[in-house]
Amino acid sequence: MVSEKKGNPLENFVLFHNVPNELINKLDIQLKESFFEKDSTIFKEGSEGDNLYLIKSGSVKLSKSTKQSIDSVIGILHEGDFFGELELIDGLPRSATAVATTDSHLLMISKSDFYKLLSNSIELVENVLKTLSIRLRSINETFVMEFQRYIESVNSKIEKFNQLIEATKVVNSSLDLDEILSTVLSNAVVATNADRGTVYLIDEDKQELWSKVIQGEKTIEIRMPIGKGIAGQVAITGETVNISDPYNNPMFNPEIDKLTGYETKSILCMPLKNREGKIIGVFQLLNKHKGSFNQEDENFISAFSIHAAIAIENAKLVENMLINERLATVGKMASTIIHDIKNPLSTMRLYTQVLRNKVGTEETTKMADEIIRQIDRFISMTQEILDFARGEQITNIQEVKIDEYFDQLLNYIEKDYQNRNIVLTRNIQYKGTIKFDPDRISRVMYNLAGNAADAMPQGGKVDINVFQDDNFLKIEFVDTGKGIPADIKNKLFTPFFTYGKKHGTGLGLAIVKKIIDEHKGTINLESELDKGTKITIRLPIIA
Repeated sequence: MVSEKKGNPLENFVLFHNVPNELINKLDIQLKESFFEKDSTIFKEGSEGDNLYLIKSGSVKLSKSTKQSIDSVIGILHEGDFFGELELIDGLPRSATAVATTDSHLLMISKSDFYKLLSNSIELVENVLKTLSIRLRSINETFVMEFQRYIESVNSKIEKFNQLIEATKVVNSSLDLDEILSTVLSNAVVATNADRGTVYLIDEDKQELWSKVIQGEKTIEIRMPIGKGIAGQVAITGETVNISDPYNNPMFNPEIDKLTGYETKSILCMPLKNREGKIIGVFQLLNKHKGSFNQEDENFISAFSIHAAIAIENAKLVENMLINERLATVGKMASTIIHDIKNPLSTMRLYTQVLRNKVGTEETTKMADEIIRQIDRFISMTQEILDFARGEQITNIQEVKIDEYFDQLLNYIEKDYQNRNIVLTRNIQYKGTIKFDPDRISRVMYNLAGNAADAMPQGGKVDINVFQDDNFLKIEFVDTGKGIPADIKNKLFTPFFTYGKKHGTGLGLAIVKKIIDEHKGTINLESELDKGTKITIRLPIIA
């Protein structure tokens, strides 16, 4: 709405303080009134200016745009103030943008009328000069404050950059995975000013996130399924989650805080990506000491994660190289051993068969058969180690009648256990047939039986259950041994890792897992210290 008015009383406007109304009427000053809704633009920076504005009601924000397209507020003007005078005085384009911050009524004075007033009223000139002086002081103060904030921002970025350089140096100074994970986490916590955090890595075989945490003097390994919790979701989506109020966010599970007694106030969860952009882990940082995690924190973790991922993958590569070197050494040794002992063992086997056939008594026959079986088992075990080291295992799949197969196999195991004061109980529920390599599955069972016996040096009990579970044959191997610590359970299937054995090769369970994997099955280990261990194998019934 626009209207024209003459000779308005203007005493309430700063511009017209002490300016006589008679002078305004005499000069025939024209005033135009305009209405601007909240957030509407009155004029833009860089536009041409032909009017001076008086604020009759409402408020107006004046701001300048920086090179970074950030608006810097010069001031907020209210009822009685005026603006837009500079462009009428110096003839240059508008030096700022004016926006109504509330619904506002403005009076406009044209450039020609403004000059009439300047030429005829010393009071008006004084009002303009006073206002310009006040605004200049305010702009100077604003500039100093903005510059100080800019310097602080630059210093903060330089500090973050230096932290990134130092953190990168540290994580790349080691090839030990545990040490790298600890260093990565400590640097991320310090750089983001977090209270604590966790670095999870993805176990692709098990589709789990895993990490190590310190509890007292012990380091324990924690695992959770990918997709569970905030970290699990980030592992799937690759999207950053930054939560400043967790208890009002549906993604957050407060039960964890109840269990631990820890109060989570802010969370930053980000993917750990390698050079190809593949997610290999997740950063989870908790409780920034001052305020919430911000964009600078996200930028640091994003940059740091690339270097951390390189260090982690290099450590894994070195670890695999060492394993392969050791496997190659074992392969050479096994090859030599097999070559050296195969001939004398073959001779022993041949003579045993001859004695078995000549003597012919029932007891002698049983003893001869046992000698032959143990010789075959020893050669098979040595060959298995050689094949594993060379990566040359051949699977000979056959159709196997499960109850007959396990009855015979467990009879042999039971004989071994009798001399060790171990009671074997069996529960073979499945009577059907499935396809697998009987010799290699026997190797699995012998290895598990041997480990169980080693865990019970004073004797004990072993339960073996075989039954159908959906489309799988489930084999449970339960002992009453000393159990396995939680922090090493997931290492047991790694080549050359041993626990509780003085002379073990560290290949037994690695071979077991490889055999089960080749049969497209799964193996899972549950254990509790001083109570025993349960190993569960699942083999597909329909191959």
